[in-house]
Parts: sequence; structure tokens; C-alpha cells
Amino acid sequence: MQETRLRGEVQFPLYQLLFIYINAIKDFFMETFKATGYELQTIASGRVFKDSGWVIDDPEEKSPSLIRALYAKKQLEPKDAGFGIYRFADWLPIKRMLQGSCAPVTYKSEKLAQKLGLSNLYITFSGYFPEIGAKMSTCSFKETEAYSVCGRLDAGCDRILVVASAGNTARAFAKVCSDNHIPLLLSVPADNLDALWFESPLNECVKLIAAEKGGDYFDAIHLSNLVLSSERFLAEGGAKNIARRDGMGTTVLSAVTHIGRIPDFYFQAVGSGTGAIAAWEANLRLIEDGRFGKNLMKLMVSQNAPFLPMYEAWKADSRAMLPYDDEQARRDAESINAKVLSNRKPPYSLAGGLYDALKATGGNIFKVSNAQAEAAQRLFLETEGVDIYSAAGVALHALMESVQERTVHPDDVVMLNITGGGEKRFQQGKQLWYLQPSITFPLNPDKDDVVKRVSALFA
Repeated sequence: MQETRLRGEVQFPLYQLLFIYINAIKDFFMETFKATGYELQTIASGRVFKDSGWVIDDPEEKSPSLIRALYAKKQLEPKDAGFGIYRFADWLPIKRMLQGSCAPVTYKSEKLAQKLGLSNLYITFSGYFPEIGAKMSTCSFKETEAYSVCGRLDAGCDRILVVASAGNTARAFAKVCSDNHIPLLLSVPADNLDALWFESPLNECVKLIAAEKGGDYFDAIHLSNLVLSSERFLAEGGAKNIARRDGMGTTVLSAVTHIGRIPDFYFQAVGSGTGAIAAWEANLRLIEDGRFGKNLMKLMVSQNAPFLPMYEAWKADSRAMLPYDDEQARRDAESINAKVLSNRKPPYSLAGGLYDALKATGGNIFKVSNAQAEAAQRLFLETEGVDIYSAAGVALHALMESVQERTVHPDDVVMLNITGGGEKRFQQGKQLWYLQPSITFPLNPDKDDVVKRVSALFA
């Protein structure tokens, strides 16, 4: 093989030199990246305004509403896969690119598709599945949120980012913030701490507090809201943060740029519904792009029974969420396998929320039991060769049910969003490190005590 000599006696084959050259260009581009151009639009009123830095809500809007990014670049031009999630930077509201990200990977299913009798089943996989090029080390699509949100954050920000999570989101933000030295406070239910596993100890800039055992995701959110009464801390914003939604929307960008057209159906399990809202928004941008079709894919989302607040509201054709006793909700959240789907206060009712997304796309919500999700997980492992999370099993069962009921036809183009998988593969042979809470609070803590004790963690 022809070789090129550099720096005296060091020799590089041409292919290796080319690899070095390409990576140097990529690193230069990431370091010199200019903020993506966009404006904000309030869904309820249609008002368009500028982003002053970390806008979560429209200050002039009186009714509950999401805001949406309107990108200056109307046609998407994906970058090289080496940019990770930032290959879709045209449609991410970011100021900088962080190191270590991976984009979701889409491929056409063969064995699972054959089992279901589908000729156009495309799987968008976020997790660890090296055979297809998927290498998210947290094994969850929550990485797409974390790299986008933290990329929106000013490099010189002196406030501490606060994220409440049922588990996977916390793991993703912990990894991204630890790797990039971004101060972070996580709030997680104590019953979900087993989700906070890592390859190695985290940077000291990441701290964790927990809501005591018996609490759920809503209790973790309440705890984080108490902390946010101090100006030292910055609310990540959840579904209201455009960076979170547009990061999750990269799953659809991955699928559509691979398939070459907008799918007919989109399947995903939901806890808050943020991923499905993001899918709808990405779909609208792709229609405006003009190269991938004009259809709205039907959002087919699912919840893990018996925790079914959005399912119950949807089946009652109610924009408003129905009453749900706190203690019953906690018991239901405890009984489901897919703990990440246990959000009691999802962005369902507000303008631009899941109710609107389902109505606009002609979508539906399914309920899936633990046993049904487990059977779907086994089927995916048998046919596609990798383990998937409970939530992804919930989504797959909804697809299986739709095929059986002939809602989905054999030739329909279907996107199945596998939001997490490959954890067993990734963890095999590794000694894991678990993040432990610095403080565990009762379910009804005193606000001043919370602020004082948490602030001391970052002294």
C-alpha cells in the first residue's frame, strides 16, 4: 500500500491520512460553528418573535401554549455521520456543538417485517447496536435531547441546569454534562435510581437529589421546581424547551432522509408525549422542505397499562386531562415496567401539545400491558437481534395490534421508533458505576430547606 511520510519517521497509509484530514475538518467546523438561525412562534396565537437566549414560554401569551422554532434554512442538508446528532444542525436551535454525540440510525427491517407481514417497515434505533452503526452509550434516545439542549446553552452560562427525570433522561444529561463540564442538578424518584448506571464515575459538576421511595416522576418534578425558586438554577424546561423537542425530532429526520419520503405511520410509546409532538413538528418542516412528500404521518402512540392518563383523556375525546388521584397514580406508576412512561402532568392539553398533534395527524393512543410489552420485546430480540427497553416493547405491541386490526396495511410505509435498546449488549462484561443521590427528600419537603441544602452542593 502506498504510504505518506509525515513528521520524520512516522508513516501513515493514505486511507489513514484521509481519515485524519476529514476529522480535522469536522473538529474545525464544530469549533467554529455559528448559531443556527431561527425565530420563535407561539402556537396559540401565531406570534413570531426573537429568541433572547433561553426562552421557554412566550411572555405575551396568556393561554397555555408551546412555542416552536422557525428555522431560516427551509431545506435540510444533513452533514457527515461523524457529526453525530449535529448532522441535523440545520434544524437544531443550538449555539455550539458538543463532543461525543451519536445520531439515531434508521434501517429497513427484514425479519420483524416478515413476521408482521409488512413490506415497508423501517426501524429508527436509538441505543447501542454496533451492527447497524448505533452507538449511544446511554442506550436511549434521550441523548438526542441532552446534546441539543446543552448545545443551546451558552458556553459561559454561570447558572446550574436542572433536569427532572424518571431515569433515562437523567442518565443522558448526566453523561453529556459530565463529558462537557456543564454544571447539572438531577432530580429523580428514589425508586428509579437503578437507571443511573454509567461506565465510569461522573465529573463532580453533576449532582443528584431524589424524591423518597414511593414517589414518582411528578414528585421529582415538584422537587426540582422548589430548587428553581433560586436564581442560581436554570430550568431545562422539559417539553417547552424547543431544543428538547427538536433533538427528539432527529429520529424522524433520520428516518425520512433514509427512506426518501415521509412515512404513513409513526409508532412510539409515550410518557409525556414530547417525542410524538417533536415528530409532528419535524414532519411539518419536511413538508415545507418539499422533497419528501406532503403527507402527515399518523401518530400511533401508546401507554403502559395501568398508567393511562393520556389514553383515558383521548378515548373520552377530552382536551383536558381527566382527574387522577395522586396515590392511585403513584401505585399505577409503580406497577408498570416502563417507568419512563409515568408522567402525570404531560404536555397533552396545551396549544401545540399531544392532543393537537393527534388530531392534526389522525393518530391514536393504545394501551399495552406489561405482558404484551414483554412479548414484543422477546419478538424484537428474536427477529432483529438486540434487546430493547420496555417502552420500545410497548410501541412494538401497538404496531402489532394495528396490523392485526388492519389499520396498518402490508404496503404502508411504517416508522417504528425504538427509543432505547442494546443495554444488555452494552453492559456485558463491564463493571458499572451508579450515581447516588447527595440528598433524598420527603414527598412534601419544605421549599427553603430544599433550596438551602441543594445550593450547598454547588458551593
